[in-house]
This record gives sequence, structure tokens and C-alpha cells, in this order.
Amino acid sequence: MRAFAVLALIFTSAAMAACDEPRSREPKINPRPSAPDQLAAPPTALSAEDPAERPGPFAWNPETKAFVWDGQPLRAARTWTFDGSTDGFVMAGGEVEPAEDGGLRVAARMFDSAIRTPSGLALPGRRYTHVLVRVTRLAGGAQWDGALHYVTDAHPESAQFTTKPVQGDKPEINETVILVYDMAKPLAGGEDWTTSVIDRIRIDFDDAAGGEFLIHQVAITETPSAATPSDQAPPLRPRT
Repeated sequence: MRAFAVLALIFTSAAMAACDEPRSREPKINPRPSAPDQLAAPPTALSAEDPAERPGPFAWNPETKAFVWDGQPLRAARTWTFDGSTDGFVMAGGEVEPAEDGGLRVAARMFDSAIRTPSGLALPGRRYTHVLVRVTRLAGGAQWDGALHYVTDAHPESAQFTTKPVQGDKPEINETVILVYDMAKPLAGGEDWTTSVIDRIRIDFDDAAGGEFLIHQVAITETPSAATPSDQAPPLRPRT
């Protein structure tokens, strides 16, 4: 009996000692996971103020405010930059107005709209063989044309005297291109340009309504060649 009491006392002391030992603490878990790294912002969409420009041997030099070919300046008989003015350009079948930040804003409102330079240019075609149009498409259209027609003392605008760009072609929305017309090698007209005095030029962008464009610059320049164009071309026709 005495032995049982001794054993009970030992067991009770051991239990009390175990209760006094500190309990191990579980590691704290933050209920808020850390925020994921911020994703990189998507690239900014192109706009008419910062459009992508299609590369090519012809380019616009903003410092000299002139077109160049393979980095070499081109001498121009006429250069239009539309700084707060239409510079005498008109449009049939659409709307034309100076853009706030420079350039000429045009919008086609019907089939076969056309943009025309001022008349009375009096340019010798044998010397100035290239027409350059730097333009950005602002709104989609249909039936891209891109044709150039012209007027001389001998004939009005005609499908017999026309051509298409040798550089540039159809621009996409928010894309800038330089339409390059080589009038010494037109689709129709043969040597008519190089033997004539040019009075006026017409340019067709889209053949359907809806297209909108920003024309930055237009120029009529000499042939981009080391040779002298006047030595290569036949003589001008006398004006009647």
C-alpha cells in the first residue's frame, strides 16, 4: 500500500513538470501573399503623330526640310509642307483642310475622289521627273488606287497619261509611306511628261469613300541620278 502511494506521487510530479515546459510555436503564415510583379505595360499604339514609317531609299529630312535619295538631297522645283494652309491644294469628292499639327488632312467621301495641286506650275518635265508624296493613312478605306494624272498645255487629265508609285504603294492605318512616281517611266504616256511643261498634278488615293489621310509633304524633284536629266531626256515641246 505504501509502495503504491509512492508511485502515485512520482507520477503526479512528472505530469506537473511536463505542464511547465514551453510549447513549440508554429511559424506564422502571412495570410496575404506578396503581390505579383507588375506586368510590363503593353507598347503604346501608334498614332498619326507618331506613325511607323516604311523604309526605302527615298526619305524626308526634317532638318533640311527636303527629300533625300540614299541620303543625298534632291533638288525640288516645288515643295509643299502645308504649315497651317492647304497651299492651294483642292479635293474633288472629299474634304481637305490643314491639320492642327501640320500637314494636310484629306477625307474621301465618294467614289473616285481626287487631290489636285495648284495649276500654273510651269515645270519642265525633262528636268523634274519625280513626284514624291509623304502620307499617313488615318482611317481605313477600300479599293486603293494611288494613280497620278497630270495636265499640260497639250492635254487635260487622261487615262492615256498616268502612272502608279514605284515606291510606297498602299499604306496601312497609322503607317507613313512615301509614294514615289517616276514620270520618266510612266505606265501610260511614254515620253509625254519629259517632253512637256507640267501645269497641274492630280493624285488619287482610294477609289471608294471612307479613307482618310494626312499628307505631310509633296515635292516635284529632279531625277535621283548622277547623270544630268536634261542630257538624258528629249527636248521639250514648244508651248502653244
